[in-house]
Amino acid sequence: MKPIVLDIESSGLDKVNCGIWQIGAIDLNDNEEFLEEARIDDEDGVEEGALRVIGKTEEELRDSSKQSQKELLENFFQWIKKRSVKNFLCQNPQFDVTFIEIKANKYSLNIPFKYKCFDSHTIAQMIYHKIHGKFLFEEGRSKFSLGDILEFAGMKDNRQIHNALEDCKLTAECFSRLIYGKNLFQEYSQFEIPEVLKK
Repeated sequence: MKPIVLDIESSGLDKVNCGIWQIGAIDLNDNEEFLEEARIDDEDGVEEGALRVIGKTEEELRDSSKQSQKELLENFFQWIKKRSVKNFLCQNPQFDVTFIEIKANKYSLNIPFKYKCFDSHTIAQMIYHKIHGKFLFEEGRSKFSLGDILEFAGMKDNRQIHNALEDCKLTAECFSRLIYGKNLFQEYSQFEIPEVLKK
């Protein structure tokens, strides 16, 4: 059994005052994907830094032709209910999962997943420690962003903007390389797996 890779894109880092506009997920048991977008709520804040990361305007995030944030969560929860495993793999579960939980509580939605998550940052640090006998730090902080994990797994971070499903695929590919020493998606097969990761 394998976890579900999860990533969200939001209108900012403030989990209470900002909104979720995109949810992406991949069930690693059958590679079934979920990707949907929504408009953020009228009262949700928008941070300039978030707009740069996602390549969107505030007007696009508030597009009234898109489904509501509540409908996005309801659709995602229906998808989750069909999964055999209901634990997530995220680069930063404290952000993604907590954001979803806060919004679900706002709309009084029942949360259909387990709170325990796999953290790709920690997995990468543990594999790095196993190989090098130390953790990777820079200026007193862990140096394993998703971009750093991609490099460690023999890949390149070519993202210009963030997309939830693309970030899920990159996280899943890193997970496969770090845990199994194997390529997962054909689109990343041109990147050689480092010898130290091969099983």
